[in-house]
Amino acid sequence: MTPQAQTLHAPAGGGRLDRVVAEALPALSRTRIQALIRAGRVLVDGVAGGRPGLRLEGGEAISVDVPPPEPSGLSPEPIPLEILYEDEAVVAVNKPPGMVVHPSPGHDHGTLVHAVLAHAPGLAGVGGVQRPGIVHRLDRDTSGVILVAKTDRAHAALQEAFRSREVKKTYLAIVDGHPPTERGRIEAPLGRDSRSRVRMAIVPAKRGRAAITTYTVEESFADHSLLRVEPETGRTHQIRVHLAFLGCPVTGDTVYGRKTPSLPVGRQMLHASTLELTLPDESQPRRFEAPLPQDFRRVLAWLRETRVGR
Repeated sequence: MTPQAQTLHAPAGGGRLDRVVAEALPALSRTRIQALIRAGRVLVDGVAGGRPGLRLEGGEAISVDVPPPEPSGLSPEPIPLEILYEDEAVVAVNKPPGMVVHPSPGHDHGTLVHAVLAHAPGLAGVGGVQRPGIVHRLDRDTSGVILVAKTDRAHAALQEAFRSREVKKTYLAIVDGHPPTERGRIEAPLGRDSRSRVRMAIVPAKRGRAAITTYTVEESFADHSLLRVEPETGRTHQIRVHLAFLGCPVTGDTVYGRKTPSLPVGRQMLHASTLELTLPDESQPRRFEAPLPQDFRRVLAWLRETRVGR
């Protein structure tokens, strides 16, 4: 048994083995506990439980052997992070534009994951691996709030919150042109573009996944608009594709908008402004807000000055 092995007793009423252990060890997700049971690391009266659904009568001695998290194979990198909120389970970061969230081919260093590993060296780990839990992502050139799980249980709880649409996300976008209405709702299914595997596209419902985006015009300029955008679903590139479909691509988005940006910007002007949800073990929602990055503020200031000067 490892030094992290723990002993507990089944309650008088008994119950499923995985549920009993989950209630006694709230830091572990049900998925993680089920994996430990199947691996023979959970003993019931000295015998391997074997099945997560094993029925307990009550009073049994349960030993849970939790091995230390395995190394992720990634090297922590001391990259400065703007922390919006942090507790033992989660950390909310204002991701700067240009930072990739998760390591991938061509991005094996300098990612948000590498930075969080350095920021929280005592990370409990997710799924038995010492790594942060990425629940949702932002494109490399999209800035703003991103929430990262530091524990296995928090990761599972946040995944469920996003899956069940219990998370409210608000973005700010500078777009080319003007929407047809001050407020609107875009419902158009998304799928892979048949002409390019790196692009998404609006496709027939049978080929794609439902996607819903609402928007409100915050400010209007001569040739541009500032929109508040709220995605009700979380599909890849959803906001960028939907706004392009509306005829108002995100300024600087050379994939779904103009190949030559309409303003002198080096990335798409899209910022994840706020994120609101109820954290694990809390009863009231929290709201995280990320201030606009310098390049976004500079473009807005120029647009406002130009409008005043007309």
